[in-house]
Amino acid sequence: MREFIQVAAITDLKNGSMKKIRAGGQDLLLARVGDRYYCMDAFCPHLGGDLSEGTLAGTILTCPLHHSQFDISDGHVLRWTDLAGIVLAAAKNQRPPRPLGTYPVKIEGKAVLVEK
Repeated sequence: MREFIQVAAITDLKNGSMKKIRAGGQDLLLARVGDRYYCMDAFCPHLGGDLSEGTLAGTILTCPLHHSQFDISDGHVLRWTDLAGIVLAAAKNQRPPRPLGTYPVKIEGKAVLVEK
């Protein structure tokens, strides 16, 4: 059975920021956009880049390695890599695009909880 685990306080993150957390024995990434909090896998499904070192613009998260982009609201792939042409086609064939894993978040009082 899945449960919600407290991972932060609402004051731990400023708007537009993110931080790596640990929940349920797994490294995750917690982000805040406006008054919404999002939780996702901490590592890129492309080649395992540490997403906490990436950039966040609204709900678009960009991996620091090959600039894969994901919408953190649901994890869908916006761009698999920054490669182009035949190199991109080969990269997609070798490692097909996969969404970023996301996890439900809820706020209780001043606590941020993630379902794990």
